[in-house]
Amino acid sequence: MKKDKQFSIRISEQDLETIRRKAAQAHMSQSDYVTACCLGKRIVILDGLKEILRQQKAIGNNLNQLAVLANMGKVQFANLDSAVQEFARINTALRELQEGGAVRSQSSIS
Repeated sequence: MKKDKQFSIRISEQDLETIRRKAAQAHMSQSDYVTACCLGKRIVILDGLKEILRQQKAIGNNLNQLAVLANMGKVQFANLDSAVQEFARINTALRELQEGGAVRSQSSIS
């Protein structure tokens, strides 16, 4: 959406610093942050996503190594029970993040 209008307000220095800090934590511009807050949009910061993505990447690398070995004929059978369990654990963690289990709303950030 085109931002062609300017809106100015007077606020205390402390409130301005709080808005700046919260906007930075949400990885948003101050303008986008204030607009989202005023329009009642939910601002969410996901904690722990970086670790989950790191684990998924490690599992993917392991599976690729198994595929290479299988294509070379060096592996006839691979027991992937532990990989399945790990993927299940990651999926559970992602579901918790999606449902708000490890989510902090912007209003709870101090």
